[in-house]
Amino acid sequence: MRVLFIGGTGNISSDVSVLALQQGIELYHLNRGKTARARVTDEIPGVHSLVADYHQPAEMKAVLAGMTFDAVVNWIAFTRQDVEQDIALFSGKTPQYVFISSASAYQKPPAHPIITESTPLHNPYWQYSRDKIACERRLEEAYREEGFPAVIVRPSLTYGTVFPVAIGSWKCYTLADRMLKGKPIIVHGDGSSLWTVTDARDFAKGFVGLLGNPQTLGNAFHITSDEVLTWNQIYETIADALGVKANIVHITSDFIAKVNPGKTGGLLGDKAWSMIFDNTKIKRYVPGFRATIPFREGIRRTLAWFDEDERRKVINAAINEEMDAILTAYADAVG
Repeated sequence: MRVLFIGGTGNISSDVSVLALQQGIELYHLNRGKTARARVTDEIPGVHSLVADYHQPAEMKAVLAGMTFDAVVNWIAFTRQDVEQDIALFSGKTPQYVFISSASAYQKPPAHPIITESTPLHNPYWQYSRDKIACERRLEEAYREEGFPAVIVRPSLTYGTVFPVAIGSWKCYTLADRMLKGKPIIVHGDGSSLWTVTDARDFAKGFVGLLGNPQTLGNAFHITSDEVLTWNQIYETIADALGVKANIVHITSDFIAKVNPGKTGGLLGDKAWSMIFDNTKIKRYVPGFRATIPFREGIRRTLAWFDEDERRKVINAAINEEMDAILTAYADAVG
């Protein structure tokens, strides 16, 4: 099976790529070039590389001329314009097109904490999520009216080379650095709301199982762990893996968003709410799928990845400043 990944070297897609190759898939990555982060990320032996700027349609068309694929996966489409381009580019050239959406598209606040693929899509807090919803709607229309072979996959806070947290860090090492130095870190609310974090290797098991399956067309799937943790447990598990105790300060999501409006989407539009995912559907389409890596083990691989190359341990001054500003405002507010 020949598969094209638009993107493919990111936090989730790297592990998916590795598993796809292990299962004998002829895998192509299409990227503009290496980002600074990619330059300190291990190469993936066996991947065929195509170089083009995704945002230059003529360049994409030229690079892909004469090529067909059994499946195309777009890891970097974020707007309706992006999927319009893909519909035009891949119609008739692949029997399966997979769009990577986001579980943040699900209804916020959720009417019910158990999330299935039929949970409504509605997010008044986060433009990122509304853009993903618009992409999904266009692809559903293209499937119904044009026969475009769309499949939608919604990851939720999946980690491999990032820290799956709400406040403090993502691609950089800033949160871990603060923990190691005993500095205060912020956990939204009282830390007791429930959440799911998923190791990218577990996500890959479900995702690769969807590739090439014609029964997936017109369907949406989320792929997550079945392990449910509180936010306190998530941060405390990271600290434990670092060998320290987390110096947690609990601050309400509303207060954080008021002090730093840029956090509104990620909190009120996602992580402030308890979310428990029902994975019945992906298990039905990919028999035998089961997430087996608990967070206490998976986060140690993430830390080991950072330890392998000191260049990866970027301390982001802006994130430190944001956290300190929120902490200062909160201290002033509570007297």
